[in-house]
Amino acid sequence: MTAAAMATADRAAGPARFAPFHRGRGLQEQLREKLLNAMFDGSLPAHEPMPSSRRLSEELGLSRNTVVLVYEKLAQEGYLVASSRRGFYINPHVLGERQQPSLKTDPQQLFARPDDAPDWDARLAQHPSRLRAIVKPRNWRDYRYPFIYGQVEYDEATAAHWRECARLAASGAHARTWLDDQVAQDDALLVEQITQRILPRRGIHVGPEQLLITIGTQNSLFMLTQLLARPGMPVGLEEPGYVDARNIFALAGCAPRPLAVDGQGLVVDERMAGCAMVFCTPSHQSPTGVTMPLYRRIELLEQARRQDFLVIEDDYESEQNILGRNHPALKSMDESGRVIYLGSLTKSLMPGVRLGFVVADAELIRELRALRRYLYRHPPSNNQRILALFLGMGYFDAHARRLRSALARKWRTISQAVADALPAVTPSGTSGGSALWLRGPAGFDAWELQRAAARRGALIEPGQIHFLAEPAPTGYFRLGYGAIAHDDIVPGVQLLAEAWKDMERA
Repeated sequence: MTAAAMATADRAAGPARFAPFHRGRGLQEQLREKLLNAMFDGSLPAHEPMPSSRRLSEELGLSRNTVVLVYEKLAQEGYLVASSRRGFYINPHVLGERQQPSLKTDPQQLFARPDDAPDWDARLAQHPSRLRAIVKPRNWRDYRYPFIYGQVEYDEATAAHWRECARLAASGAHARTWLDDQVAQDDALLVEQITQRILPRRGIHVGPEQLLITIGTQNSLFMLTQLLARPGMPVGLEEPGYVDARNIFALAGCAPRPLAVDGQGLVVDERMAGCAMVFCTPSHQSPTGVTMPLYRRIELLEQARRQDFLVIEDDYESEQNILGRNHPALKSMDESGRVIYLGSLTKSLMPGVRLGFVVADAELIRELRALRRYLYRHPPSNNQRILALFLGMGYFDAHARRLRSALARKWRTISQAVADALPAVTPSGTSGGSALWLRGPAGFDAWELQRAAARRGALIEPGQIHFLAEPAPTGYFRLGYGAIAHDDIVPGVQLLAEAWKDMERA
C-alpha cells in the first residue's frame, strides 16, 4: 500500500476519520499502528521497499522526523530491515509468523448458525444479561449537559500525578515488586497506605491480615456472596438501593428483602428480623444521598448483634462530605466482627482503574484471598504499586481536597438551579456526594423527561431501576454533577425546565 493509498483508506472510513490521524493521540503511536496493520494484512508488499520517509511525510502531512523515528524503532524491534541505499523492507521472518486462517468460501455459511450449534439458553445455569441493570450511553461525553452519575470531570493535575507515579512504578526497585506473579498476595506498600492512612480517618484500625485488595466494590460483593450466600437466604437491601448489589445477591440465589429508607437513610426496624445479611450505604445512601446519623448506626449494630445477622457496609464517597465532619464508619464501632467493610480507592479518582478493598475478620479475609486466587489471583500488581505511590506522595489527599471543593461548589449551584427552574420537584436531603436524587409531582414520569431532555442535549437518569417493588415508581430521577463542568450546570438545568414544558405540552 502506498502512502497515498493509506491516506485515501483513512479518509474513506467515514466523516469522523476524514483526517488520517486523530487528535489526542501521539502521531508516532498512530503511524506505527497503521504501518503494522498494513504489514500484517498484506497491504504492504514484502518485495518492495517501504515508502521513503520524505514521501510518506508529505502524503500524510507529518514531519519527516516523525516518520524516520517510527521506521528506526520498527527496525530496532525486527519488523523492518534496513537496506543500504534502498531504505527499509519488511522483515520476511515477521511475515512468516502471520497465521493464515482458513475461511469458508460460502458467505451464507460463513455467517449462518450451524444446525449442530449448542443450545446456550438451555445450557446456561444463570442468565446475568436478563437482570435489570443500569445502562448508561457509551457516548455520554457527546452530550452538552451530562448529568450522569459515576463518572468524573477530567483533572489534569491528577492525571499528571498518576503519570508520574506510573513512571516511578516502572523503574528500579518498584518494578521488581510487581514483575513477578504474586499468586495471592497484595502489594505490601498499598496495604500499608490503606491500613495506616486511609482507614484510620474512618476510625478503623486493622492489621494487614484483615484487608484484601479487590478490583472494585462489585468484585468484593461477588466474592462475598460466593462464600456467604445460600439459595433462598433472606438478604436485607435498601429500598431504593444499589442496583448492582441487588443483582449480585440475586445471582447467588438469595431472597431480597426490601428495607425502608427515609431522610436519615436505612430504617432500623422489625423488617430486618430473619435476615442473614443486610447491605447498606450509610455514608451516602445509594441512590438518595442521605447520611445515616450516629444514633441509627448504633441501633443497626445493636440489632445485628441481637438478631445475629451480618452487615455489609459500602462506604463509597465517604470523603465527599460537604457539610461538616463525617460520622464514623459502622466498622469503627463494630466490636463483634459482624460488619464487613467495602471501600473503593478509585471511584472518585479514575473510575476505570478499578481498585477497592475489603476489611473483615482475618478468618473471612483468608477465605476471600483463597477464592480470589482461583478467580484472578490478584489485581494487577503494577496498578497496586502506582496507587500506593499516589497515596504515599500525598497526591490522593490533594485530589480529594480539590474534588471536595469542586463538588461543594457544584452542589450549591445545582441545588439553587433546581429550586429556581424545577420548583415542582423535591430533592432528597444530602450533605455531599456527587448527585441529587429528585422526586417529581404525582403522575410525573421521569422517562418522559429523559427522552425530552436527550433531544435537547441533556442526559439524566430515571430512578425507577433502583426499586425492588413491582411496579416500581416512575417519578424519581437522579442528576449527577461529578462529570459536568460547573459553568454548564445552570444552563443545563434550565434546558431541563424547557424539556419539562415540552413534555407537559405533548
